[in-house]
Amino acid sequence: MQSITNKMLALECPDTSNAGGMATYLNTMSRYAAIKEEEAQKCKDELLILWTDFFKPQHLEGNPSLHDTFWKAAKLCSACKVEVSPAHAQELMDAIEAIHNMFWAVKGREVPWIRAS
Repeated sequence: MQSITNKMLALECPDTSNAGGMATYLNTMSRYAAIKEEEAQKCKDELLILWTDFFKPQHLEGNPSLHDTFWKAAKLCSACKVEVSPAHAQELMDAIEAIHNMFWAVKGREVPWIRAS
């Protein structure tokens, strides 16, 4: 969501009297919005599957913030669907990084977090 949010904010609106330019702009912005909403929903679906199917009560001992982290991440997915907010996109990425670290810690492995640019 972070990348598409940045693309949406960087897209410049042409002069409104330029019909061709406006059509291209609106088409591109519409595609960006659809992609952002689809990706936010996919992210939310995957987070909820991981939360409900993988993590068990015994994992809470080593990760006391597990439920709160997942709950907030799911809420951020919803916010990223309806907003064009770089702040919420960053918060979601930070929450996903925390979940990544919890997941691999439960598995007893250290897997580095890598952010795509």
